[in-house]
Formats: sequence, structure tokens, C-alpha cells
Amino acid sequence: TIKDTAHVLSRYLDGIMIRTFAQEEVEDLAEHADVPVINGLTDYAHPAQALADLMTIRERLGRLSGTRLAYLGDGNNVCISLMVGAARFGMRFVAATPEGYEPDATAVTSARRAAVQMGGTVELVRDAVDAARDADVLYTDVWTSMGQEEDAERRRRDLAGFQIDDGTVELAQPDAIVMHCLPAHYGEEITESVLYGPQSAVWDQAENRLHAQKALMALIMR
Repeated sequence: TIKDTAHVLSRYLDGIMIRTFAQEEVEDLAEHADVPVINGLTDYAHPAQALADLMTIRERLGRLSGTRLAYLGDGNNVCISLMVGAARFGMRFVAATPEGYEPDATAVTSARRAAVQMGGTVELVRDAVDAARDADVLYTDVWTSMGQEEDAERRRRDLAGFQIDDGTVELAQPDAIVMHCLPAHYGEEITESVLYGPQSAVWDQAENRLHAQKALMALIMR
């Protein structure tokens, strides 16, 4: 059981990072463990990725507060954690998703409360062009996540208008950066020319996952 696993691993380790499907499993592990538990990924949230994302934005643009971040595509775990993190740093976050693909309503409410306190905003829109226009950061993720393979064709149809391509980049600020948490499906959520283009911050973002998690471990593990 998760409870038993928590007790055993607590005897072996100084900390645990868990990547799993259900958010409840992370919470159960944390409840019963005597060492810090890090959420490496669930179907609901991906906070470890968001730390690296925020680090990369500040590194590349020199600031977080007031930055317009446009997320295009599926309002999945990556979108949720990015939205909450952006709100807590006073960013102007906008997610463009088709109907039925919005980020979780509870997370949106929490993010909007944080945004009000920090001077940021959280918007949900249907039009990818409106979201991308004048953005400082363009962000996307795969349209079909692990466990959704049976719905892949339907998801490709529904999300077809939310790709980041050269035209999308032209809508953003001239010095805007493009981000993707990888792996990428070229021709779906992003084009290869953009991912390898001059405004891509994807490889810095990938490297910063290492540094952000080192910092997280240093902060919580004694």
C-alpha cells in the first residue's frame, strides 16, 4: 500500500519524488511519510515543471511580475501548475483552450485569488490569436498526455487551431520567448521550426529542470 511504502522509504531516504497518475497518491504518500515528498507529476498538477518554467522566464526576460504569458492548447496538469505559479508572481496569464479543455475550475479560482493579491491576472479564452497577441511568453504542451492515447484523434481535431507556429510567434512581442515542457509532437501543438527557432527557450527550460529541482531539494531536505 502507499501507506506502507511511505513508512519503508522514510527509513531509507532523505526525500521522495513521486511521478504517478492520481493526485491522491501523492497526498497519501506525503501524509504517511516522515521525509519530504515532492510531486514529480500527476494527472492534475506538475509543480516541479512550473518551478523550472518560472526560473527560465525570469532568466530570459529579467522579470516575472507584469509579464504576459499565453498558454495555448490543453488545460492539463502543466497548464494548471503554470497558471497557479504565474499568478503568485503577479504575471498576466491567459490560457486559450477549446471548449471542454479548460484548466480545472478550482485551480482557476485559486489562481485568480493569488493574482489579485500579487497584481496579476488570469484569463481563459477560446481564441488562440487573442491569447498570443503581444505575449511575452508563448507556451504549449502535448495535446495527448499519458493515458489519453485512445482519444488522440479526437484531441487532434479539437485542438487543431491552437498550434504554435511561425504565424503565432509573429503575433507576440518581438522579443517573446517560446516554451514547451517536452517531449514535442511536431506538426501538432508546435512546429519544429519554432522549437529550434531563435526565440525558443525550450533547451534552457529543459536544463533548468535540473537546477530548479536541486534548489527544491536543498530547501526542503535536511
